[in-house]
Amino acid sequence: MGDLTRQSDRIIGDARSVRDDNRAGGRHRRVAPIGQGSARLRAKHAKTKLVQIVIGIVGILVAAGVAGAILNGIGFWGIMIVALTMFLLFGGVVSRKIKVPQRAEINKGNVQQMVAKTELWLEHQRPALPPPAAAIVSDMGVQLDALGLQLEGIDQNHPKAQEIRSLVGEQLPGMVDSYRRIPAHMRTEERGGATPDQQLTDSLKKISGEIDSITRQLAEGNLDDLAIKSRYLDYKYGGEDVALPAPDRSKDIA
Repeated sequence: MGDLTRQSDRIIGDARSVRDDNRAGGRHRRVAPIGQGSARLRAKHAKTKLVQIVIGIVGILVAAGVAGAILNGIGFWGIMIVALTMFLLFGGVVSRKIKVPQRAEINKGNVQQMVAKTELWLEHQRPALPPPAAAIVSDMGVQLDALGLQLEGIDQNHPKAQEIRSLVGEQLPGMVDSYRRIPAHMRTEERGGATPDQQLTDSLKKISGEIDSITRQLAEGNLDDLAIKSRYLDYKYGGEDVALPAPDRSKDIA
């Protein structure tokens, strides 16, 4: 009887976990972007929807015009059908949510695109994370933006690019994914000296620090290049002060 009770409690706990996760990160909940990379993906998605709406409306109007020419007018009901079709088109396109990449899809494309997709994926995991971990993920958006900026034009086979793929495209989502598979009622239970909530938060802190370190290493080359150009300009244009002629005071003496 005791085993049945424990099993029942576990099933209820798992069901509550699914319910809470769905409420926190459900499909219809608006999730704020954590960085510019994911915001650009959202803007691209919105632009695509706008183009689809315009093309659809033009197509409907052309079809209505052709029908009117053939039938010598489409009449009241024809106008109503056109209006209803436009309404359904608009509602259908607008209701389409941006596709959140699956974990297996994150590490595809070039490394800069991978960073942006990781941002978008993290946004939709954040509501299900404990507050300290969620705060780190929010701050990580700025870090990933800075990292993405340094990855502009980088060779995909560069050692740092491969390191970033491992850290941002594999280890980071893998850590969050492993945590989310843990039933909610077990996430605060201590195991090995720490709870899963604490382990996730500590791991995210380490990953955040490593992202910052890699970004600084990649920025070193740009900093050195800027310093060289600055010294060159000082040498060519600002190295010497031009002496102004002394004012003529002979008239004042006279």
